[in-house]
Amino acid sequence: MSEAGRSALIEAYLERRADLVRFFTLRLGSAAAAEDLVQEIYLRLARVDSAAAIENPGGYLYRLGSNLMLQRLRGERRTATRETAWRDAYGTRLADQDVADAPAADDAMASRQRLAAVLRAVGDLSPQRQRVFRLHKLDGLSHAEVARTLGISKSAVEKHMIAVLRHLAERLA
Repeated sequence: MSEAGRSALIEAYLERRADLVRFFTLRLGSAAAAEDLVQEIYLRLARVDSAAAIENPGGYLYRLGSNLMLQRLRGERRTATRETAWRDAYGTRLADQDVADAPAADDAMASRQRLAAVLRAVGDLSPQRQRVFRLHKLDGLSHAEVARTLGISKSAVEKHMIAVLRHLAERLA
């Protein structure tokens, strides 16, 4: 399409813009969605091949808009299907209502406060007892594995853990 043909297409768009918005508002049920679609029509017009000959610019605008609308609706349908499948696979429903898997905000806050208190209490321990606690409780090593890692006896690990647990019980009671 020549520059004159392209400008004729842009002129047709500008003349029919309000009609396009009304037309697509009725089909989409949303003026905002129609405005977005009509804006997308304009963006597509800017990329039209200048060698293409368009006999009926008005018909071309409505056809382009309809194709874009169908693309958008199909995309929305795919998204809804994907979200429903995810919700069915990973979500929890109770009496046809989605139930949040996340804890309540006050429970999460209380958990954070308890964790902060535990971390403060562990910070009061000697470095050796902190290492024993971290390796056993956080890293999941057995008493024998902690003993091998630190080069101490299994009995020493058990004594350190007893002392740590007493300390935590006193501080967090």
